[in-house]
Amino acid sequence: MFRINKLTDYAVVLLVDMARTDKVRAAQQIACDTGVPLPTVAKVMKALVRGALVVSQRGASGGYGLARPAVEITVADMIQALEGPIALTACVEQAEDACGLELLCPMHGNWNTVNRKVEEALRTVSLADMVEGAEPDFPLPFADGPAFTRGLPQDS
Repeated sequence: MFRINKLTDYAVVLLVDMARTDKVRAAQQIACDTGVPLPTVAKVMKALVRGALVVSQRGASGGYGLARPAVEITVADMIQALEGPIALTACVEQAEDACGLELLCPMHGNWNTVNRKVEEALRTVSLADMVEGAEPDFPLPFADGPAFTRGLPQDS
């Protein structure tokens, strides 16, 4: 099963939140707004800055913001920023954890086609797409306000 790791999952949560608010916020505020623990936010933000998806601004009004518009950030970008190249197996060109049987393996090189197709598919979904479909239809335990109760019957 192809599965992203927990930090990548948190990165998507943070990026969706950042795209919704579209303003620079401190790590503490992002942690408060998302419910993700502050040490995790700090660790993920560091990786997202390295991956050029997020910018960091110093100073009193500093914090983190998106490095480019949400429509220009893809799911593939998010995964690669946290996990490196997208691959279903270690059978990719110049992989560090290759099995050592590349010269004898009849599948060597064939997985590259699969890996490229998976990456191409992940490049078709943008952060903006994730934002559009990511609004919660249930109240979140850490959130206040009517935006987090959308889809629930209202008392009259």
